[in-house]
Amino acid sequence: MADTAGVGTLETLTTTLIDSINGYRDAAQNAEGSQFQQLFRQMADERSKVAEDLRAEVRRLGGNPPDDGSFLGATHQRFLDLKSAITGRDDKSIINEVERGEDYLKEKFETALSGSDLPTESRSVIERAYQSVRQGHDRVRDLKHGLEA
Repeated sequence: MADTAGVGTLETLTTTLIDSINGYRDAAQNAEGSQFQQLFRQMADERSKVAEDLRAEVRRLGGNPPDDGSFLGATHQRFLDLKSAITGRDDKSIINEVERGEDYLKEKFETALSGSDLPTESRSVIERAYQSVRQGHDRVRDLKHGLEA
């Protein structure tokens, strides 16, 4: 029997991280500059490690961790595919979309951490994951602002 306190939150965060991984892989495939392709692959790999930490915590609590992203994430990706087919994708537009995803992910983690229903160990796992998410967010934000300068 799963300890339900925190499992739902962990599952939601894991699913959102998987969306992020898929977004980074897509960005790596579509980026024009090799430096961006490499960066996005590295970010996807880092997110994979973070997602696995959350999956391990879900298992520890007796839950069944998600392996797939969300329906919303898949729908957003299909929209971006359609949009890029019509208007084209360049590195700046890809980075703008990646930053938008980073903002969403960071907000999800902040919301989860502001809740009080998390077991202490789960909160620690989420806080460690959040540090990685925040660093990734800030890195993409700085990249975007560097392109605007």
